[in-house]
Amino acid sequence: MLEKVKELEDKLAEYQDPVELKARVEELESLLAAERAQVAIRLATPWRVLADIGQFIFIPLALLLLAHALVTVVYDINMLYLRIVSMVLPLPFGIYLFKTRQRSILAWFMGTAVLAVASVIGMSAITGWVDQTPVLPQSMVEWREFIEYAASITFSFLTGMLLGGMSYHRKHRVRTKKEPPFLMALVAGFTKGKSSPKDIQDTIKKLEEVGGSLVAAGTTAMSIYTGLKGFM
Repeated sequence: MLEKVKELEDKLAEYQDPVELKARVEELESLLAAERAQVAIRLATPWRVLADIGQFIFIPLALLLLAHALVTVVYDINMLYLRIVSMVLPLPFGIYLFKTRQRSILAWFMGTAVLAVASVIGMSAITGWVDQTPVLPQSMVEWREFIEYAASITFSFLTGMLLGGMSYHRKHRVRTKKEPPFLMALVAGFTKGKSSPKDIQDTIKKLEEVGGSLVAAGTTAMSIYTGLKGFM
């Protein structure tokens, strides 16, 4: 019996203190986050920024203008198809943009707004060149349609950015800081204090993912509404 007790004690001695192990994990995760931040700074060179702008702004712009020319000039079909293409085409660009690495959503949202406005002006210029009509809107109704169309493209790209960002954080999530105390207390209150800290953190992670999915669903709905409002 004493030999068995001694064997169990030796096995227990091989395991680290859970508190010490958790602290070590958090330290390593902080180092990993710092390393990723340094890599992001090194990648943010002028040439890299120009390459990103060309890949995620000018290529979608060219494709949208090409789609407009095909729908309105070459085949002269229902404009509904162009609106659908304009809502679908920016989505994969936004997903891939934010899925590859962490980026500033505000900066790229502003860039997306520029893309949307340039797309609508370019489409209007193509129509004006063919039909000899003014490029810019000439009435409040036309301005409203102009803004709604640009908003539809912007919200589509934003949906892609949100989905791509969720995918990135799901794969590269680290605990660089403690969860907000009020959120921890709220989750603990719902579980009546029966959940472990790890369970609470997992619940918070799921809530963040659900929140992100709801926001993405909202931007998708806005893209569809503003893009197809005139056809409803």
